[in-house]
Amino acid sequence: MKVVALAGGTGAARFLRGLVAHLPPAQLTVIGNTGDDAEFWGLHVSPDLDIVTYTLAGLVNPETGWGFSSDTFHCLDLLTRYGGGERWFNLGDRDLATHIYRTEMLKKGRTLAEVAERVRTSLGVKSRILPMTDTHVPTTILTDEGPLHFQEYLVKRRAQIAVRGIRFENIESALPAPGVAEAIHAAEAIIICPSNPLISIGPILAVPGLRALLQETKARVAAISPVVGGASLKGPTDRMLAELGMEVSAAQVARLYADILDVYIIDHRDGAAQEEIERLGVKVCVTETVMSGPAEKLALAQAVLKCVS
Repeated sequence: MKVVALAGGTGAARFLRGLVAHLPPAQLTVIGNTGDDAEFWGLHVSPDLDIVTYTLAGLVNPETGWGFSSDTFHCLDLLTRYGGGERWFNLGDRDLATHIYRTEMLKKGRTLAEVAERVRTSLGVKSRILPMTDTHVPTTILTDEGPLHFQEYLVKRRAQIAVRGIRFENIESALPAPGVAEAIHAAEAIIICPSNPLISIGPILAVPGLRALLQETKARVAAISPVVGGASLKGPTDRMLAELGMEVSAAQVARLYADILDVYIIDHRDGAAQEEIERLGVKVCVTETVMSGPAEKLALAQAVLKCVS
């Protein structure tokens, strides 16, 4: 089965790690969110693409879910000692190599998709990893204090400031990255990972033409709810939904995706919402979606593949 996955960062990467245990890795194409991309120390950082790549390479830091396992921070330590400004976004020494390489290649005219391909093959990842677009489309969080880049909101401010709106910069001029449309056309199943629907999957679906591709595909489109029992599994999904005036529930996320979904996977704790979600015209699969350990990752991936088969 050829599978395409729409992915954010940590939560998506954990699911994908389980997925490639049941699926030949070369049969998987990941379309990653690049709305989180930002510049630090003059370097182009693509957090979600890197988290997925490092995870599938078996190199990610298991404690943080980002960066390299057992990485050091000597470079950042010395930059801070030189008085190089606030240290609120950590970049490990080996992680910096990725960002230096990406920045240099982009300066030489390579696209983000070309760089992502080089990075994943160099690290031994068999699954294809594509950015949603080659255009720089940073996510801006609108707040009472003014607009903030998503990384400032999430990392520097620790998501402790109310969200009044979300804006994807330059999105009108963006196009799906080369290979994205082809992967969707060739797919037999498309899985939206359990990522934040507003700022991880939202930017992907906002790329002009991409949502239409998912509406038109003959593949079964499934999504895994990132909300369980009225709370997000990871990150500020629940808080953002509430601050934007939406219900914090698995059903609310289903409504955001209803026009593209065939199947929606929810946790047992939300089983009571099955009938409500099915009235949207979406088939519901109820299973254990909380990936508390390796066994749960494998079980969820197996359940999802069964739902889309």
